[in-house]
Amino acid sequence: MQENVMKIRRWAATVVVLVALATGGILSQGLKGWTGHSVLGASKAAPTIATEGTPITLGNFANGFSSVLKPALPAVVNIRSSKVVKTQIHGGLPFNDPFFRQFFGDQFGQRGPQAQREQSLGSGVIITTDGTVLTNNHVIEGATDIKVFLNDKREFKATLVGTDPKTDVAVLKIDANNLPTLPLGNSSSLQVGDLIFAIGDPFGIGETATMGIVSAKGRGGLGIENYEDFIQTDAAINPGNSGGAMIDLHGNLVGINTAILTGGSGGNQGVGFAIPINLARNVMDQIRSHGKVVRGYMGVYIQDVTPEIAKQFHLSETRGALIGDVSADTPGARAGLKRGDVILAVNGQEISGANELRLQISQTPPGTLVKLKVWRDGKTQDTNLTLGELPEKAEKASMGEEGGGALEGVDVENVNPEIAQQLNLKAGTHGVVVTSVDPSSAAGSVGLRQGDVIQEVNHKPVTNVEEFRQAIAGAEKQSVLLLVNRGGVTSYLVVEAH
Repeated sequence: MQENVMKIRRWAATVVVLVALATGGILSQGLKGWTGHSVLGASKAAPTIATEGTPITLGNFANGFSSVLKPALPAVVNIRSSKVVKTQIHGGLPFNDPFFRQFFGDQFGQRGPQAQREQSLGSGVIITTDGTVLTNNHVIEGATDIKVFLNDKREFKATLVGTDPKTDVAVLKIDANNLPTLPLGNSSSLQVGDLIFAIGDPFGIGETATMGIVSAKGRGGLGIENYEDFIQTDAAINPGNSGGAMIDLHGNLVGINTAILTGGSGGNQGVGFAIPINLARNVMDQIRSHGKVVRGYMGVYIQDVTPEIAKQFHLSETRGALIGDVSADTPGARAGLKRGDVILAVNGQEISGANELRLQISQTPPGTLVKLKVWRDGKTQDTNLTLGELPEKAEKASMGEEGGGALEGVDVENVNPEIAQQLNLKAGTHGVVVTSVDPSSAAGSVGLRQGDVIQEVNHKPVTNVEEFRQAIAGAEKQSVLLLVNRGGVTSYLVVEAH
């Protein structure tokens, strides 16, 4: 990405306190209780689910939006977390001077690791009357101490219920009752142009509300989280707003403020992102019930269908998710899915791209039977697949949409045992390895890299340099479709002729 994306967890205040080494040892033992997805506290009260509200006429807000914000503000809290980190403390001049160190030794130039406490500020939302608080994982990540400050100045020590770093969601619990809450809305009903409000504690200055519109929905591919389905807004969101509330005109919680696009400035540029409450609620419910998030799994590596790929696979529409690889002994393999298949729909719902498919499958429980509409060999067919459970090791990224151009400027050689070992290729992997790519070539400009293994050209397997040359010669001035193996994962790259 050209722009800088920043999670809004900036340490709004950093207090440096030197701690005795014994204290550091005690705290390190305490950290063990915070790792993983262990449940340290659970709530009995259920969140309030908002009913679909009737459309609101803006004429009802002749004097502003205080009627929406006033009841919502008490349910948004300030979160202060702290953790102990080890830093290397160096002595000041003249002890860092080589002349002094020559005579007195390094002990004067370096004092060794010291413990210090870092504090960060963020926001959160009260979900249940007995103290369940929803926030971002990055607000409390690694913390040994978490405090929640309410709108009425009350302060509570929070217990970590669980976290899901893949969506940046965390659930906390405070020991209190009869708390103000925000009803959970339906983020799927939001439309681009809808008015929304962002509530949080930017820069630690105090509770703040800003207004904007829904600028876009379903934003993904930003590289912020593993699973991205962001609501984009132009409402001012700044460091410290992380974990705060995005509400609609009915006062319903529709998102959790998470990140901003900074453009290098470090502040609000009118491009902010919130986790949709439907996604956050699914994660929260699983954390509260099981202590972790269990996701559906197909065992395939997918990429978006570009116009060039659609042309190569004779698709009339540029949509769907192209399967670049299928892992052995997975639900996808058992269902008969193949490399080169394009998944067009799941349970009758059309799929626009790879990110949408990943989100839908990840939020479907393992063991669920799903019906897939698949494009293969120029026609559609229906396939049934029973989802498995996503293993931790399955978070292996595919190449995505990189690749392709006329192969001038690309040098290859045969894959021999030595190269196979260097590239950690599976036994029996065939193809030719790319030894160099001219950065100014079409292939270089779209991402073909040194070390990639080209296994097919226009759907024809190539096992050596001679077969590769024959396949390229047969393509002449036409675009070329390559199957490329990178790091053990295959995906398709379209090579555009010039």
